[in-house]
Amino acid sequence: MELETEADGKHEAEMQTETIMEMEREVKTHTEGESVERDPESDTRTGEVKRERETEPVRVCVSGSAPLLWRSADLRLVRERMGIVGTLVGSLARQPRQNCRLGRPLQLLLEEARLLKDTGRAVLVKGAESECDDDRVNVEVEESYTKHLQHSYQEQGRLALEEKKRVLERVMTERLRDEALTDQPIRERLSSLKSSFSFPHSAMMVQLCTARARLGYAPDERDWLAADWPLPRDNKQEVRYRVYQDLRQQGYYITSAGKFGGDYLIYPGDPLRFHAHFIAVCVPIKSESPISDFLCLARLGANVKKTILLCSPSETESEGVIYTSIQWSGMV
Repeated sequence: MELETEADGKHEAEMQTETIMEMEREVKTHTEGESVERDPESDTRTGEVKRERETEPVRVCVSGSAPLLWRSADLRLVRERMGIVGTLVGSLARQPRQNCRLGRPLQLLLEEARLLKDTGRAVLVKGAESECDDDRVNVEVEESYTKHLQHSYQEQGRLALEEKKRVLERVMTERLRDEALTDQPIRERLSSLKSSFSFPHSAMMVQLCTARARLGYAPDERDWLAADWPLPRDNKQEVRYRVYQDLRQQGYYITSAGKFGGDYLIYPGDPLRFHAHFIAVCVPIKSESPISDFLCLARLGANVKKTILLCSPSETESEGVIYTSIQWSGMV
């Protein structure tokens, strides 16, 4: 179990790094193909642009409650300079029908996005919304939409009636041809069909949109205000954030530990080079838990060859976080 799970984690991290490197190689190849001659002034301007991109804040797009990074430069920057790994959740343009290798966007943990924002290294943005509060505009839009639906319903009813007439006429003609009768029954049936025909609203065809605007190509964006912060801030999230913040200040790399039954996996370095040493479980300082829960955690850590780390933030931020390690040594 340990080898398979660790192998999956390292394989996912390797694929993520390869994807970022491929994106950068494509950009580099495209740039080299366009530039035939290079001059010192161009190199200087390129260096200045590169430094500006490294110093400008990362733009984190919030979709619902999921913080996402879309730009490949931001993906590389947060990993190399800020020690944030994240998880690629997008499909590759050339291989969309597989999930072994994923691409942009990079989804961050809620704690990662909040730490970037609190340290001033990122700006949370969302797509532009209508700033008009005039109810008259909303009423006009609603009336226009209702008229469009009514027109669509009438048009679909007319087409359905014509189709039914064609089918009925074809069937009746074949029967009369076989029985050598007159076409008077056909005319009578068709004349009564229009008055008795019923086309319910439930039979209307519905148009499903198969395309939508990407966040990266939004015409306008604006920053989130403090009052509009979309991420939850309850007691549990505060405990997780303080633990994450303290571990990052100590230089550890952190990923989600959902597969291991904890809150975080703690790495001494980049997950591409190291295995996780600890499974962090965030516990409030005054919470009470049965001893059976700690026994389960200890045995879990022994099975996956990791140390369980109970992380309890103090009541005051100045006192830091209290860490308690648990290891299973066997039955007494």
